[in-house]
Amino acid sequence: MPARSHLPTSINARALAGIALVIAAVACFALLDTTTKRVTAEVPLLMAVWARNFFQALFTSALVLPKQGLSVLKTDRLGMQITRGLLMITVTMLAFSSLSVMPVGEFTAIAMTTPLLVTLLAARLLGEHVSSSRIALVLGGFLGTAIIVRPNGNAVSWNSWHMLLPLGLVIANAAFQLLTSKMARTESTMTTQFYTSWVGALLSSVPLIWFWTPIADPYLWAGMLLMGVAGAVGHILMIMSFARSPAATLMPFMYLQIGFAMLGGWIVFDHIPDHVSLIGMGLIAACGTAGGLLTLIETRLRRS
Repeated sequence: MPARSHLPTSINARALAGIALVIAAVACFALLDTTTKRVTAEVPLLMAVWARNFFQALFTSALVLPKQGLSVLKTDRLGMQITRGLLMITVTMLAFSSLSVMPVGEFTAIAMTTPLLVTLLAARLLGEHVSSSRIALVLGGFLGTAIIVRPNGNAVSWNSWHMLLPLGLVIANAAFQLLTSKMARTESTMTTQFYTSWVGALLSSVPLIWFWTPIADPYLWAGMLLMGVAGAVGHILMIMSFARSPAATLMPFMYLQIGFAMLGGWIVFDHIPDHVSLIGMGLIAACGTAGGLLTLIETRLRRS
């Protein structure tokens, strides 16, 4: 009886730890995006992409290799590991390009529609059932995106191709997440993180043969280092959070990244989204949060 009385407390403490970790993770991602926008204003895009991947790979290796050694290289899905690294490079390029032409908060809100798109793609590619309410939430999220990227209607100066950058990011990131979900069934999390980091680091190093630009400002180097560390820490904290709490529990808290990104944009760039953009951002966050809560309710109903 005593052991049973302590069980709910233990479960709640574990869930709360997962929530705290995911909040810390999205704060790291917001820091990464804010720093990226600041750095890419003075550093060539290709060098910024390289720095983000290279320093993340070094930081990941420093954490993983002392514990696992070369056993971390063991994989039965080398092709998938390389493909995931390629997708990560694509996502990074699109993210950095988007941040160069739009504010951090608006960019983050659009990027957070990825889970909504994954819902539709999972139904199409993996044969999962998607209810009409989920489809409505997906459409609501994309409506929020349309409000943010409205041509000739907001404070962001858009060219037609600029709108393709964040939308392309969402598609590439959805493919990345679907592949990650498939690999998680058979591959070690740290192995996947290690391969993804180094595939990105090696591939992004190749263009530097032609495009390397000397950087004398130590603050820019510090910013590029911070990008890599924030990205690595964010991913590791996210992995730790999912090990403690189910995705449905964590999903609503992931949208705090929009708030963190808006805070970073205000502190560093003195930018506050206009009222219409705030409506779009709120709609995306509401639809995403509702989707997470709906998953949580459905899971509990299946168990009852």
